Formats: sequence, C-alpha cells, structure tokens
Amino acid sequence: MENHFLSDKDGQAVLDKLESRFQANQQRHLSIEWTTVKERLLNHPETLWSLNQMEITGGEPDVVFYDAKQDLYTFVDCSKESPAGRRSACYDKAALDARKANKPTLNVIDTVKAMGTSLLTETQYRALQELGDFDTKTSSWVQTPADIRERGGALFCDYRFGHVFVYHNGASSYYSARGFRVAITI
Repeated sequence: MENHFLSDKDGQAVLDKLESRFQANQQRHLSIEWTTVKERLLNHPETLWSLNQMEITGGEPDVVFYDAKQDLYTFVDCSKESPAGRRSACYDKAALDARKANKPTLNVIDTVKAMGTSLLTETQYRALQELGDFDTKTSSWVQTPADIRERGGALFCDYRFGHVFVYHNGASSYYSARGFRVAITI
C-alpha cells in the first residue's frame, strides 16, 4: 500500500477533531489517555491520512480499543449509522463485476484498501456495540470467511432489539442503508 500524508495544517485539523471527539466520548475509552494516543499519531503521520479518509466519508473515527499486550491502539468508525459516504457498495470487485446492471460506484474491499484501513470483523463489530448503539437504522458489511465468499455470499451486521444480528446476502447486492465500518490500528 502506498503511504499518503496530510499537510501539517490538515494533519493538525484531523488531530483537533479526533481530540474533540475523544473528550466528548470518554465512555468509549476509559483506560486510554489522549496524550499517549496523540504521541502515537504524531509518530505515524501516515495514519492521519487514513483517519481523514474515515472522517470525510462520515465514519467519525474514535480510538476505542487498546491491546496492552501488544501496545496497540485501534480507531473505529463510531458514526451512529453506517458511514453515509460508504453506502451502496458491493462487497468486492468480483461481486461488482458480476452485476449485469445498476452497478454501484463502490466495492467495499477495494475502498477499504485504498483508505489504508481494515474492514471490521464480526468480533470487532460486536465489541463496538458494547460502547453504544450503532447501526440501529442501517447495516454494515463485515469481513466474510472465504468459504462463504467463494459461494457468492457476504456477511453484514446491524443492531436491533438490543442485539447484534449477523446476516448474509449475495456479495453483489447493495442497499442505500448498508455501508461498511473500518478500523485502523497503530
């Protein structure tokens, strides 16, 4: 993957937005200190570009997971609903190419890669739901096991009736209320 960098001004704008969101949502990261996260981001400026991609597509990224054993911080899309700038997407290029008509402009896997991020796993999606109620009106594609994808399917999740639901659909399907959430770890 090619590394992208923001200008100092744009990088500072992203840091300011992330800090503001961090302070406003303390319940998401009770054991994480902003100064430590900021230092990590400054040491990995290419991550700011990816976080900006998450931001401009409506993801509202926030640092929500810390792996103490590996000393890693993970930012995840924390928008209430699936990010508006990443909806109506087939799962991958093969699914997009398989569509005969009404092809959407996006496919999830290529977009995730271009953003320098990773698609949420079902486990990450479930962990995110421990921090709030996300996707109560929308749904989000999640990483799909190879054997399901080989058969033409893909998985997505949502949160209804106080529970996370995991569903399947044809990978070439797309809906205006289904997008995808991503993560980036530093």
